[in-house]
Amino acid sequence: MDGVEDAVGIMSYVKAMELNAGFVERTRLLFGEERYVRFEQALEKEPVVSIRYNSRKMQPCVSSDVVPWAAEGRYLDNRPVFTADPLFHAGCYYVQEASSMFVEQVIRKFVDAPVRALDLCAAPGGKSTHLLSLLPAGSMLVSNEPVPQRAQVLAENVTKWGNSSSVVTRNEPADFAQFRSFFDFVLVDAPCSGEGMFRKDAFAVEQWSLSNVELCARRQREILEGVWDALRPGGLLVYSTCTFNREENEDCVEWIIDELGAEPLSLDVESEWNITGSLTTEGLPVYRFIPGYTAGEGLFMAVLRKNGEQAAMQPRAPRVKPAPEKIRSAASEWLAAPECFDILVQDDTVVAMPKEHAQAMLALQQKLKVLKCALPIAEVKNKKLIPLHALAMSNDINIKAFNAIELEKEQALAYLHREALTFADAPLGYLLVTYEGVPLGFVKNIGNRANNMYPAEWRIRKNPLEL
Repeated sequence: MDGVEDAVGIMSYVKAMELNAGFVERTRLLFGEERYVRFEQALEKEPVVSIRYNSRKMQPCVSSDVVPWAAEGRYLDNRPVFTADPLFHAGCYYVQEASSMFVEQVIRKFVDAPVRALDLCAAPGGKSTHLLSLLPAGSMLVSNEPVPQRAQVLAENVTKWGNSSSVVTRNEPADFAQFRSFFDFVLVDAPCSGEGMFRKDAFAVEQWSLSNVELCARRQREILEGVWDALRPGGLLVYSTCTFNREENEDCVEWIIDELGAEPLSLDVESEWNITGSLTTEGLPVYRFIPGYTAGEGLFMAVLRKNGEQAAMQPRAPRVKPAPEKIRSAASEWLAAPECFDILVQDDTVVAMPKEHAQAMLALQQKLKVLKCALPIAEVKNKKLIPLHALAMSNDINIKAFNAIELEKEQALAYLHREALTFADAPLGYLLVTYEGVPLGFVKNIGNRANNMYPAEWRIRKNPLEL
């Protein structure tokens, strides 16, 4: 999986790590002695730190150490306090484990036209935000997470990334079976026993057991079987885990091939990346990232094409009912390209849906638990529009439609702490606050103070002066 980053908390690595004897025996046999010794030595070192830039908001640092399989990925020399950087909160970059960025190679080789994509086990959002940067223009991504708290973190990270062709849902994998042949691309970053995260997550070390490995392997098959009908014949499945054992990896891929009906596909891999192939089945194109060999944590990935050929099914949904003209006209001024959107009112929220995806998004809203859909622009209150934070985060905002106030770092952190600010001689009404030219959110200036409109649930909880 993505790894557990700043968005959900990270446990420090464990130097004096006591590995379960059963894990050591099984992994030594699977890896071979030389590979296992290098792996064990790597566990005694600090994990590498890496980020991935959002080039729609911030250009990657050219001089930094590039993650070789991800154009916008960068290794850092140390781990800064990301919470103290306003650009982190603005969605300018995502703190992501480098190995997880390998999904970029799948998109670059196999996806060259718009797709409807599903990231089934998406929290906290690393691979989803990466897909939103990679998928061809005109694509739509559904990011799903069944666990409520994790789903909220996912919605926050997807919103900050700023892509309007995105939907966040909170459903079980089998709920997607009703959308038969709906998706062209499905990513299953499956819940697993977490062996690949041992040096970042002491809890994963403590909880390891053979019975848990077997339980995870069964659960992975259930997840895959549940979502399989939602992938159209000819569509792509990316299967990944952050574990090492064969039961959750090669054995599961072979089960997909034999039981579900799929063809494994090969990726182009540079030798200097030091990615390991299958450790159990000769000729099976799978990709293993092993600490001590690759600069990242443990990851397993395989790409498969579902047998058959069929275009994605078109959804059935209610006809799009546009917002009243007055609301539509006012909201359109806040969008850089309003002609690309259908502007609707759902409950008391004005939503801009990309025209090419409106029917699909409405169909998803009918049948799934949708947390975030397209671009929520504004709340309608007393016949007036109040801009929503998602608009400030969006790549589709018309910044010129708002009076903007540039903040210094101390002010920006105070804003993110949800403190009231004061701006002398600033216009009254809704102001867009920025940091280094990047939108952070809105305030409402009432003269003697500016009321902070940053989402309460996203605020920095620690006093900014202590960061």
